[in-house]
Amino acid sequence: MQTVRHYLLAVQFFTRLPVTGRLADWVGYSPAMLRASAAHFPGVGWLVAALAAGVYALLHWGLGGQSSTPFAPFAPLVAAVFCTIATVLMTGGFHEDGLADVTDGLGGSCERTRALEIMKDSRIGAFGALALVLVLLAKVSLLALLGAHSLSAALCALLGGHVLSRWWPLWLVRTLPHVGDSATSKSKPLADHISAGALVAAGLWCFVPLALVWQAQAALFLIAAALCSALGAVHMARRFARRLQGFTGDCLGAVQQVSEVGFYLGAALALGPLARWVAL
Repeated sequence: MQTVRHYLLAVQFFTRLPVTGRLADWVGYSPAMLRASAAHFPGVGWLVAALAAGVYALLHWGLGGQSSTPFAPFAPLVAAVFCTIATVLMTGGFHEDGLADVTDGLGGSCERTRALEIMKDSRIGAFGALALVLVLLAKVSLLALLGAHSLSAALCALLGGHVLSRWWPLWLVRTLPHVGDSATSKSKPLADHISAGALVAAGLWCFVPLALVWQAQAALFLIAAALCSALGAVHMARRFARRLQGFTGDCLGAVQQVSEVGFYLGAALALGPLARWVAL
């Protein structure tokens, strides 16, 4: 039952799903519990992926994406837009907000202290706005491209992308120090420490979705998608280590967003020129 409490606390922290009233009282809260709930971050991705895949499949089918109607070529694009809207509503734009803040900070100043100050500013700047627009365009275009190939490819990308992209931020917690404002940071309890056991538990949340992707698509699909997702996470971690000498809660959201896009990109490459190159 303690595991269930930790999972529900992760759902409460990372989504807008209503864990309130008596249920919230039963779940409880403490910094130690919030720290333990980090192991279930990829499990939250199950819920986000289920919503995204459901919206995508419903619109793709409803608009005749598999038929020869005049609307068919546009069905994957419409499905990609609305499934992305659904995920933003479900998470409250939590990770997108982190990406915007991080981009404003790193783009706004080369000086570490000033960059951290900019990241704490709730106002969005030019760099943050550009990052949000480009990431949302990347998500929508890649999901539309995958859906144009097959509905199964798009749904597998959504499942794997939302779950695996929520595992990489935990490695950031494991490998870099927290440099945010300890007094005001919501992520501080999460960033105090994450054990090897918690990382393993989070990895177990990823096993079933990735196994399903492996079964539904060719091995190259999963390998390329996971590799691109990992490269995105490593790139962001290196930038944080060099520019900030650590990470903040916003950095965790930025890693999730970049690695999610990386998963979609790798999946699209696996279905396109990469597949033909391997076949040769």
